[in-house]
Amino acid sequence: MQDRVTFEYAIIRLVPRVEREEFFNIGVILFSKRKKFLGVKFKVADDKLNAFSCELDLDAINCYLKSWELISKGEVSGGAIAKFELSDRFRWLAASRSTIIQSSKTHSGLTENPELELQSIFEKYVLDAD
Repeated sequence: MQDRVTFEYAIIRLVPRVEREEFFNIGVILFSKRKKFLGVKFKVADDKLNAFSCELDLDAINCYLKSWELISKGEVSGGAIAKFELSDRFRWLAASRSTIIQSSKTHSGLTENPELELQSIFEKYVLDAD
């Protein structure tokens, strides 16, 4: 059995109307310092969101989330934030925001495999929420 290591995660939320504080879970950010892992996984359910608010620019939302993915991977095209240390990138991605894309408070746990944990949390809180 492999060693279990700590990880932290936050749920990415889409808040179409910030003043109403209603949200949809659309992704997960997961960080494990010991495994040197930072991952972002997301899915924007276009039909569901269009039914709720036809004013949303889904292309812009997907573009914004793709930039989060680039930042998590440390890709040059992710800009200045992508150059930060892994833990600093996670803190930036999981920071409190007042925009239509926000993240939950961070939560922690133990895992042997952060990538599988990311998939599991994504399925539980994003896909099962559809």
